[in-house]
Amino acid sequence: MASTYTPLGVELMATGENAGTWGTKTNTNLNIIEQISGGYKVQTLNTAGAGANTTALTEADGATGATVATRVIIFGAESPETISGNKIVTFPVGVENFYLIKNSTSGAYTVQLKAASGSGATVTWATGDKDWKLVYFDGVATNTGVYDVGFGAATSPGGSTTQVQFNNSGAFGGDADLTWTAGTALTINSQKELRLGDSDDSAYIGQKASATTTSYTMTWPAAVAGGNGYLLKSTTGGVLSWEEADAGGTSWQAVKTTTYTAVAGQGIFANTSGGAWTLTLPSSPTIGDEVAVVDYAGTFDTNNLTIGRNGKNIQGSAADLTVATERAGFTLVFSDNTQGWLLKNN
Repeated sequence: MASTYTPLGVELMATGENAGTWGTKTNTNLNIIEQISGGYKVQTLNTAGAGANTTALTEADGATGATVATRVIIFGAESPETISGNKIVTFPVGVENFYLIKNSTSGAYTVQLKAASGSGATVTWATGDKDWKLVYFDGVATNTGVYDVGFGAATSPGGSTTQVQFNNSGAFGGDADLTWTAGTALTINSQKELRLGDSDDSAYIGQKASATTTSYTMTWPAAVAGGNGYLLKSTTGGVLSWEEADAGGTSWQAVKTTTYTAVAGQGIFANTSGGAWTLTLPSSPTIGDEVAVVDYAGTFDTNNLTIGRNGKNIQGSAADLTVATERAGFTLVFSDNTQGWLLKNN
């Protein structure tokens, strides 16, 4: 009895047949099966002239390389292939398998996939469909059908552009009050809250913007370097810093030897032994803000320290303050835009 072949070309050998070549044929069968499991093939289409030319795909009995015995198929070319009319691709009758197939053609024409004969179901790529399809041939002996089984239902995003997606009763949802600006910010709009729940979600801490505000960004500092009793302090621009809380409320800084802009609440050890320089006051002070200054090296008399007013008056005068007293120590406190910074003690 002679060998027979499956619709995809695998050789079914009869008992006692192919003595001496059985091993070679078995290896070929295994190669065909491997190709069917995950092989890849580019199949050019019949483009001779305009019109619905047919590309007939056939099995290769007992041999590898047949397109129909390949799992992943590209119709046309990877570049893609230009076609000038609607095209038809046929598979052998009786094939029972599934394929991943892409229509890689250019031109506003359809590509239809069907069995070589019979009136079974067909699958068609529309004129603008240049994508992948998951298709299944049902193997019906004389009337083989092919079906687009799809990759699952297509799901469109909810809401509008920039809106963050969330589960809305099993579907994608979006909301104008929760948006993402690419590369910039996640925004909660309209005074909605950011809520931080406790361990059992029975209570939360909420944060939200005030009803009317000027835009600014709270910029967090690095972790405080050791110790307890530090407070977070913000500039008018929202930049946070750690400040050690002490009895006098003054955050004393390391000795300064050159131009420096003070932050409200700081105490400055000013060293002018290397030459005169300017200590600039905060730019947007509020009532009660203080800056303390001490002559660290006792050299203010020879190398004066200039207190830069930074747009606000000092002692009611629109002029910088020159400090020329050896071992001077004093505190400036901000009152208002009329008198500005006033000497609290000297």
